Amino acid sequence: MDTQTLVDLRAELWLALAPLWLEREPRESDYARMVEEIERHDLTLKELEWIFRLELAPVLARHQLSVAGEWRRFDDRKLVGQLVAHYKRLSGWRKRMWMLFSGLTTMMTRHRWNELMMRVMVARGETPDSR
Repeated sequence: MDTQTLVDLRAELWLALAPLWLEREPRESDYARMVEEIERHDLTLKELEWIFRLELAPVLARHQLSVAGEWRRFDDRKLVGQLVAHYKRLSGWRKRMWMLFSGLTTMMTRHRWNELMMRVMVARGETPDSR
């Protein structure tokens, strides 16, 4: 997939979901924007999980772990560039490696992701599993 097609397909979704990795808890308006963007893309929960684990977490977790990094907000243009570069390398052994380590890269945001998925399910009229 060429870069422009990838940006057209994913950039708005990636940017909408990026606040999950900020040092502050997402606001109601952040969650509302995320749900709206997810619904615009018409993705299944399983597809969303893989986007979270394989496309976003490997890049955004580095921002959280960087001592010198700024994670109160993101430079959208720079972030999309990093996500595109990561996505274009995401095949073969790299994809398998990120699948294996995705538990570590999503650990700090999993509670926020679970909250978001509950909101998506409610917006879709689905009943969340009682686990």
